[in-house]
Amino acid sequence: MIITSAEPQDLPTLLSFRQEAAAWLRGLGSDQWSRPYPADKLSATIEAGTVFMLRDGPTTAGTITLTPDAEDGLWTSEELAEPSLFVNKLTIARAYAGQNLGGRLLDWAGDRAHRAGAHWLRLDAWTTNEGLQRYYLEQGFTHVRTVREGMAVNGGPRVSGWLAQRTARPADDGFTDRTPAPARLPLAV
Repeated sequence: MIITSAEPQDLPTLLSFRQEAAAWLRGLGSDQWSRPYPADKLSATIEAGTVFMLRDGPTTAGTITLTPDAEDGLWTSEELAEPSLFVNKLTIARAYAGQNLGGRLLDWAGDRAHRAGAHWLRLDAWTTNEGLQRYYLEQGFTHVRTVREGMAVNGGPRVSGWLAQRTARPADDGFTDRTPAPARLPLAV
């Protein structure tokens, strides 16, 4: 499988992934991702070069967003001073479930973060999705804290505030990486 940077023509695939994941989560009793994600915001992340696609030939098997920008109000100023990359929107097509592709994408992200000079690979997860939280713990992340207060960027209540991190480190994920080299992060002050 090959990892590439997302391109504008990937937008419909990414939106359908989100819908598929939301339906699956709804079947598990979770309201995660129940609100449609704005296509213009997703387009902006594609243009910023932070969205990556896992491709199995002509089929997209998964996606991950990896950014140096944290969502407002989650991490302390001391934590934000530490070089970090942040995982968002990790999604695997249901047809590819059960193959540890999510774990391998997290390893790829940790390796990319390491090459960018990050100390941490960080994420925030849905506060009520305990299964997802367990998954991240099983992937070597450590729970930092859960932020429940404050409002989400879209003005609704904060729902994704379970914070976790693991050390950015080299990894052999087994994918063919066709993405540009990561930009080096600025050194902490």
